[in-house]
Amino acid sequence: MKMASYTRQDGLAQAVAPDAGIVRSSFSTYASKVDQQLLAWRDRVGHVVDVLASKAQIAGGFSGRIDRYAVGDLVFTDSVTDAMSLERSVARVSTDMRRDYVFHVFVQGEVGAGMGVQKKRSAPNSVQGIVAFDMDQPFRVERSACHVLTMFVPRAAVEAAFPDADLIHGRVVEHGAPLTQLVTNHALALSRDLPGMSAAQAARELDAGAQLLLAAFRKQARLSGDARAAVQAAVMSQVRRYVEANLNQPDLSPSSVVDALQLKRATIYRWFAHEGGLGSYIRNRRLREAADELVRFPQLQVIDIAYGLGFNSASDFTRAFRRAYGMSPQDARVRALELQRVSKLELLSSYGPGGR
Repeated sequence: MKMASYTRQDGLAQAVAPDAGIVRSSFSTYASKVDQQLLAWRDRVGHVVDVLASKAQIAGGFSGRIDRYAVGDLVFTDSVTDAMSLERSVARVSTDMRRDYVFHVFVQGEVGAGMGVQKKRSAPNSVQGIVAFDMDQPFRVERSACHVLTMFVPRAAVEAAFPDADLIHGRVVEHGAPLTQLVTNHALALSRDLPGMSAAQAARELDAGAQLLLAAFRKQARLSGDARAAVQAAVMSQVRRYVEANLNQPDLSPSSVVDALQLKRATIYRWFAHEGGLGSYIRNRRLREAADELVRFPQLQVIDIAYGLGFNSASDFTRAFRRAYGMSPQDARVRALELQRVSKLELLSSYGPGGR
């Protein structure tokens, strides 16, 4: 019996059998007609993220190519594209089951402002560097023409490195920050060398890349592993668990959380400053739960979901939802149900004539 040539109990990579290979795929828009290129790209990446395109952009053509490598639970992509707008809408998040983290290393080009993107207040509208997104949270982002190396890391691995992993959603580690150049160099080496690697070697190198990424974001989030950081992480986890358990309580508020857990108000408010404050965090968690309930319970009226999550009126809920996600609750429900319908049709068609 052959043994796996690479195993790791505390790392990211899965054991890889000696006969296993790297799963690789490539795609480009070059062979498509000009007015079909952006649509072809949208179809290629649409199972993960939506490409927002105007008629003018479609008519003008789109240049894009992507190479994808997968070993176990780790996925690495190398893509070069024209400028575009990308969105992982709340409707899509509430519909699909993708819950890993994705890290974009910008070799060339920039990431612009958008929903879910956290940058320093002093940063310009577009910055170069590495951006992380939690696939369990919506985002919208503008990208310039760019060369991007991307790694998808399993949620469990990120949560093992970060007691509060959602801290890094939308964070940007700019070029020049600690470890950024090391991460970029490793990602470029992966792009160059992965095609010639064995699966076991690829697993080791992808694992090392993921560990470097997590280390870079740990430094950026000031989670250095010392005693103070450990205390902060533990207390914030306690606060988050309390909020989750009481989302449907109408009197849930920053004051009620602080009082119930007997914490220092100023300290907790400071620790949640990156979320816009503890009040914003509570509101955003209620909105995110509402988005899921709109899909899980299509028979429920929107007003019932709003009241059940502590909103005072349907209008307050709708305004807050639209500000957060760029669409009304009703539109999010319709879009999510349409995504479900399309997914079911695609699954059925795969078992039709010639499908498998």
